[in-house]
Amino acid sequence: MGEKPTIAISHLGCEKNRIDTEHMLGLLVEAGYGVDANEELADYVIVNTCSFIEAAREESVRTLVELAEANKKIVITGCMAQHFQGQLLEELPEAVAVVGTGDYHQIVNVIERVEQGERVKQVSAEPTYIADETTPRYRTTTEGVAYLRVAEGCDYRCAFCIIPHLRGNQRSRTIESIVAEAQQLANQGVQEIILISQITTNYGLDIYGKPKLAELLRALGKVDIPWIRMHYAYPTGLTPDVIAAIQETPNVLPYLDLPLQHSHPEVLRAMNRPWQGRVNDEIIERLKTAIPGAVLRTTLIVGFPGETEAHFEHLLEFVHRHEFDHVGVFTFSPEEGTPAHTLPNQLPQAVMDERRDRLMAIQQPISWQKNQQEIGKIVEVLIEQENPGSGKLIGRSGRFSPEVDGQVYISGQAKLGTIVPVKIHGADEYDLFGEVAL
Repeated sequence: MGEKPTIAISHLGCEKNRIDTEHMLGLLVEAGYGVDANEELADYVIVNTCSFIEAAREESVRTLVELAEANKKIVITGCMAQHFQGQLLEELPEAVAVVGTGDYHQIVNVIERVEQGERVKQVSAEPTYIADETTPRYRTTTEGVAYLRVAEGCDYRCAFCIIPHLRGNQRSRTIESIVAEAQQLANQGVQEIILISQITTNYGLDIYGKPKLAELLRALGKVDIPWIRMHYAYPTGLTPDVIAAIQETPNVLPYLDLPLQHSHPEVLRAMNRPWQGRVNDEIIERLKTAIPGAVLRTTLIVGFPGETEAHFEHLLEFVHRHEFDHVGVFTFSPEEGTPAHTLPNQLPQAVMDERRDRLMAIQQPISWQKNQQEIGKIVEVLIEQENPGSGKLIGRSGRFSPEVDGQVYISGQAKLGTIVPVKIHGADEYDLFGEVAL
């Protein structure tokens, strides 16, 4: 094993967390630590936790307890470490360190201090750090795809969301820094880059004085990457300039992830998103007109405190009218530390579950119909997996983002991590089926 201990990382949570995990792995490898995927063989297990909603915390706690029962030395990082820093050290004797969301770049120093016998709490009160293209990174995604963080943190204060408390205010990277990292990824053979931040349409506002997403997209258009996908595009930020950049930059996919949360102005006001209600309908129609091939995804929250049946019916009608390609629906989770936690008129879980099911029942036929329209087409597909038993390939077309949308199941031969033409011959509500058309 050598002098230095072996370290495994258990990754939980979102793609922002994934990038933190990848940087910690890169820093540890650069410092000469052995990194092992097998937690049983590792001396330390870093658990990169999620604390966004109750269910995510429960998963994080389950993972921590299982590792503690296996007598593992645990380093707790990520959002839960930021959220419950001192408490975690008190309640989990096996935890040798907690590391906040703005401190993951200190991971090597933390392990060194732990090795000296110290129990470490490395948590900045307000996270201000953001990694750049010079920070070592060890990718954990399939070989053809990589996430690229353009900014960290958030300046909005939506009533239900704890992210600003966990990750600080927005801090963007420069266009030059992002393009340099995109070039590194292109040199590694990456075929698809997914741009992420809390609000990608606000990119650059903090460092340039105004949003610079259009300029960023045009700059990334010069990098030799076939697909560039955006996540978390707030509708108000999809200005004519941004729409023009999407239209004019061939490698920017016309895929827009619009985290709308709701449609009714009263609910949006209660969510502290009053600016959004005025523009939803108008901007969606404008997007469809400007980008006829646009793939629209959204996420919605049902059961926000005070949501009436009339408010919910408004949301049902909104989803039915706009025919989004992909819709994710969450039931409201009352998060301690957010204004929504103490709002009156909290809804019973059974009512929220029933509303979620009704909304998905509206969406499923729409998704089915959208996928049916792909039958007979030859589409470009990024090959990501091969089923070892059947030899069948699994990939995604430009219409599908990893883990949140569907997949394409393919017959034929193709190399992992490449984009190939696929003739689509079948579809269901979520997935497409086809064969390589070479």
